[in-house]
Amino acid sequence: MKPPIDRRSFLKLGLLAAALPRPALAGQTLPAAERRLSLHNLHTGEKIDLAYWVEGDYVAESLADFNRVLRDHRTGQVAAIDTGLLDLLHRVQTAVGSARPFEVISGYRSPASNLLLVENTPGVAKRSLHMDGKAIDVRLPGIPLADLRRAGLMLKSGGVGYYPESNFVHLDVGRVRTWGT
Repeated sequence: MKPPIDRRSFLKLGLLAAALPRPALAGQTLPAAERRLSLHNLHTGEKIDLAYWVEGDYVAESLADFNRVLRDHRTGQVAAIDTGLLDLLHRVQTAVGSARPFEVISGYRSPASNLLLVENTPGVAKRSLHMDGKAIDVRLPGIPLADLRRAGLMLKSGGVGYYPESNFVHLDVGRVRTWGT
């Protein structure tokens, strides 16, 4: 009789499964599904829990709501958040097995906000993907940052920055790269 699988092994298997490419099924359609995200913007206090993709299509009204919640909290400027970033968050959340809301430290950043950060914070990129709605800084309550980072790395969907001293992980849908300790 095999011993029961431990939590760490279970999580590794889940991360591996989520990272595998999805096979194309010739002539077959995958069953309709829903992709849902829950976010809590720590700067504005706003919370959102919506399906943003239903039956094979992105939901325009939901995307507009996510754009608003992930706006630049310094200027109030709203911009389109890349749907690939929402999909990445959904995949990360699935990989770590959590249904809790992501805590958002930074979503969209206007060029003015980014310049302010570049001038006052070491390590902020002058051409940050936050300005394109393609990057987000998050943490997930109940999930160690190292596990969140590991999930992002295994998915190989973009950049993963690790900031344990500031208690967040950066995820983006740019080229695959990593930084941080």
